[in-house]
Amino acid sequence: MGYAASVFENIESPDGFLWNTMIRGFSKNCKPVKALEYYKIMQENGFLSDNFTLSFLLKACGQLGSVFLGQQMHCSALKHGLDSHEFVRSALIHMYGMVTDIETASQLFEEIPEPELVAWNIIIDCHVGCGKYKEALNLFLRMFTSGIEPDEATILVTLSACSALGALDSGRWVHSCVDGTRLNGITAVSNSLINMYAKCGAVEEAFELFNKMKGKNIISWNTMILALATHGHAKEALALFEKMFPDNLERPDDVTFLGVLCACSHGGMVDEGRRYFDIMCKEYHIKPTIRHYGCMVDILSRAGFVEEAYQLIRRMPMESNAIVWRTQLAACQLHGKVELGEKAWRYLSELEPDHSSDYVVLANMYASAGQWNEVQRVRKSMQDMGIQKSEPGKSFIGTDLDKRSDLGSVETCPHQGRQ
Repeated sequence: MGYAASVFENIESPDGFLWNTMIRGFSKNCKPVKALEYYKIMQENGFLSDNFTLSFLLKACGQLGSVFLGQQMHCSALKHGLDSHEFVRSALIHMYGMVTDIETASQLFEEIPEPELVAWNIIIDCHVGCGKYKEALNLFLRMFTSGIEPDEATILVTLSACSALGALDSGRWVHSCVDGTRLNGITAVSNSLINMYAKCGAVEEAFELFNKMKGKNIISWNTMILALATHGHAKEALALFEKMFPDNLERPDDVTFLGVLCACSHGGMVDEGRRYFDIMCKEYHIKPTIRHYGCMVDILSRAGFVEEAYQLIRRMPMESNAIVWRTQLAACQLHGKVELGEKAWRYLSELEPDHSSDYVVLANMYASAGQWNEVQRVRKSMQDMGIQKSEPGKSFIGTDLDKRSDLGSVETCPHQGRQ
């Protein structure tokens, strides 16, 4: 954009098209402030905004997360009679979704007499982005029953809602809508389906889909390896990882090794974890992130190598975060390493001094070691600082989850089999 701006500056009398091109370029390249600056100069030069200008500027307002600027652009659209234009209305809905004003976004959508696919995709995506997953699935159902056929973007965002809710039956129904259509062979859709099945606990269905899949990419492999690892299938995850090498199917990346290390952690495979960490660093020259180090600390700590885990944290090239120190503290409590646990606690108390679970683990560590005076001291510190134990975690068993999204009421997919 720097070169484009220098060329633009040398044009004696740029027209509205060129102004729009520059504003679009800045908003597309995540430089919303520059887009708005050019808009101001454009106005000073006597040019009026059109539907394209407003669409690009609304995107910039959304990127900035500014409700105030977005509302100003909305007023400008109303002033110029452009608020009902298809592009502008879609951009308005998207902008309000980006600033999490889902009520206004929904109101603008409902005012469209016959929304097209793009508008449906945007409003569904807005609800997912705002954490309104149930509502997103209901919108997908409305769209589908109105005769609008979904495209790749629709399926991807709807499956993400299914994943977030753990709505397996809804996910299966969406999958049935994909089968027999042109979407079935799209790699991104297959990856999203694998991820959905894995997030909903149906690892076997995810693996079956992965094995049938043509045109796998690195995301496909990473998703499946991590799915197997997080659901306790450590050996299967590592076996799948090894299958990537014989035919050079895909070159593993940092996410691949994150899944591999996760598998080693869940499987208690210390030696394998050390080996794969070395392979990642020395053979593939991948720089470990805090998450890779966190996995290694977890691998070592679970197996009782608490001192080695502590030394690894101290050698990390970046500052450790609370999650890593919390892993160390829990391991010290489990294996009775009080002195190391106190060191981990000191770091934790600096990073997150009000985290109640850390005090509980520390007190339990002292209790396991029979140091009751220390237990009382920790409990008194909690009282003095007004720190209370967190409420117990809650879970649910969905006997008929789809009733919450109404997708279960649709028995067949009207577009199934169409090409």
